[in-house]
Amino acid sequence: MKVIIPAAGAGTRLFPHTHTKPKPMVFIAGKPIIGHILDRMIDLAPEEVILIVGYRKEQLISYVDKYYKDTFNIRYVCQENRMGLGHSVYLAKEHIHDSEIMIALGDMIFKTGYKDFHGQYCQNGECSASIGVREVDEPRKYGIVYLDGQSSYIEKLEEKPENPSSNLGIAGVYFIKDTSLLLNILGWMMENNIKTRGEYQLTDALQEMVSRGSKLKTFQVSSWYDCGHAKSLLEANRILLSEQESTSETYESISSVIMPPVKFGANVKVINSVIGPFTSIAEDSVIENSIISNTVIGSRTHLSSVNLQSSIVGDDANVVGKHNSLNIGDSSSIEF
Repeated sequence: MKVIIPAAGAGTRLFPHTHTKPKPMVFIAGKPIIGHILDRMIDLAPEEVILIVGYRKEQLISYVDKYYKDTFNIRYVCQENRMGLGHSVYLAKEHIHDSEIMIALGDMIFKTGYKDFHGQYCQNGECSASIGVREVDEPRKYGIVYLDGQSSYIEKLEEKPENPSSNLGIAGVYFIKDTSLLLNILGWMMENNIKTRGEYQLTDALQEMVSRGSKLKTFQVSSWYDCGHAKSLLEANRILLSEQESTSETYESISSVIMPPVKFGANVKVINSVIGPFTSIAEDSVIENSIISNTVIGSRTHLSSVNLQSSIVGDDANVVGKHNSLNIGDSSSIEF
């Protein structure tokens, strides 16, 4: 089995943090998003990992080569014109051939490993594909699956429907057995310019497989961590830290209090500060005279005299607060 990870997008919902880096390289819980994804694939032992890269691809390639080239057989395919998830999968056509594939999105981290999902896919028996699903609160924001009430097969798939009657959201992991048919359909869609919201959607290609008589099934995904925007990124950081041991790279702490769970990169210096809980600080950063909690801080950043909660601070930032002097009378209420 080969794995395709579409990771070419600009990550506009995470601006300004993705102005200078691709979304999979955003740091949470001790490493970039792509590191968490690849860690969860190690037990799967895929034949090859095909990363679809594009926006600021050099950073992603450099990181993956440095930390994972001895673990996986990795291939990079460039998506110069980003025209949707279906388009990104199609670009890997010449490297897939007839192999079964798993598609895993480059901004979704799952609590369980992909080997568990593969086991559920195998238990589905004879089918052309299996799609991970989970019940969602706002189905209009997701690709949605409708099941045949008389069987366990998928009856219909729809990308971000206006009036959905199902709340089974596509979770961002797919196993494709009939790879040739999927690739042929994607090619047909491009030849005929079949787009939804201006893009070639993988959901539409899977629906076409159903329309042509293919049997598709689902499997349940219990927990996913969507790292696509700031609020969900902080929540993912919080959950991932709570699941990990609070081990960190070499760091220096002077007259400071560290409240786990936290994760520090190499050469972090903390001076006269309170750090944590649920805080990630990347390498070579300096924190002094500050109180930081539930926050993600990038590399080579300097924070001084600040009180931060539920914040995201990028790489190479310099944030300096100021001390205040107060003379407050009785029964006063002040908010800063």
